[in-house]
Amino acid sequence: MNTAPKRLRLGRSSRLAQSRDFARVRQRGERLVLGCLIANWNRLPEGAAPRLGVVTSKKIGDAPDRSRARRLLRESFRLHQHEFIQPVELVLVARNSIAGKDFAAVEKDFLAALHRAKLLKN
Repeated sequence: MNTAPKRLRLGRSSRLAQSRDFARVRQRGERLVLGCLIANWNRLPEGAAPRLGVVTSKKIGDAPDRSRARRLLRESFRLHQHEFIQPVELVLVARNSIAGKDFAAVEKDFLAALHRAKLLKN
């Protein structure tokens, strides 16, 4: 019985980087707005790895505020990437309300959104 813990890394292969990837997820995928984020996702075939893209606009604040919002959303995804029912391409858009929130509040909104979308295991 192999009970080795799953790695919680978030390498380059786990990130959406090109604008066409973001556009594909937004056009073909599903969308849910909850709390401080908007989740757009597109289901992937079994065996693929989940991938994440994060969008932060200037409405959130200056560069340090946007960077912090991206870090909080990436960290939420990183910690829960192995809990998806099936692999997805996920684009998270930070809303204005993310400014000033701590990690626990952002993670709560992240988990609530993905549970409502029926993307996570119990």
